[in-house]
Amino acid sequence: MTTKTKPAPARKRTSIGSRRSPEAEAAVLSAARELISEKGYAGFSVDEVARRAGAGKTTIYRWYPTKADLFIAIYTTERSTFVPVPDMGNLVEELVQYTTSLWRFWASYPAGAALRGLIAEAQGAPEALSALRERFLPDRTADVRRMLTDAAARGELRSDEVGDKVSLWVGFSWFKLLVGELHEEDAIRSVMMQIADVPRGNGP
Repeated sequence: MTTKTKPAPARKRTSIGSRRSPEAEAAVLSAARELISEKGYAGFSVDEVARRAGAGKTTIYRWYPTKADLFIAIYTTERSTFVPVPDMGNLVEELVQYTTSLWRFWASYPAGAALRGLIAEAQGAPEALSALRERFLPDRTADVRRMLTDAAARGELRSDEVGDKVSLWVGFSWFKLLVGELHEEDAIRSVMMQIADVPRGNGP
């Protein structure tokens, strides 16, 4: 008597769950950069990014809960590439070099210029405000905070002043971004000396 061999059951595909496919994420970020370059922040939408990347909107929203979060991912990657973080042992020189590089990034690259759109949206959209305050600012001010903290360790300023000085640096830089005065780089050194509490005439 011949015994029939039962066919092996089809192998069930294992779901990757919330893990990201590197290829899919790269396609999404590439499409998002392209869209920001073409249309700026105002014309930036998850729907269009999904269409260009060939990805599902549900997937993108799982990775980036808001349009602002997706923009922040693009901005962070490009800014890290084009804005080096100096380590010179001199607070004024570090702040001047860093701020100058950042302003040039904002003026020259679409993701930098589009930051104005996120700041504007945050004034009327709670989700954008939350992304800006809770996810953008802590990460994107970490470099300046480190410079100031290191300077405090060297005795250049008091450690309890670091938080306020980060706010002063953000306020000055964002003001110049929002009013379109990023070309006024001559103002940077004077203000960085004030933030570092260096009396005029004592700088290099």
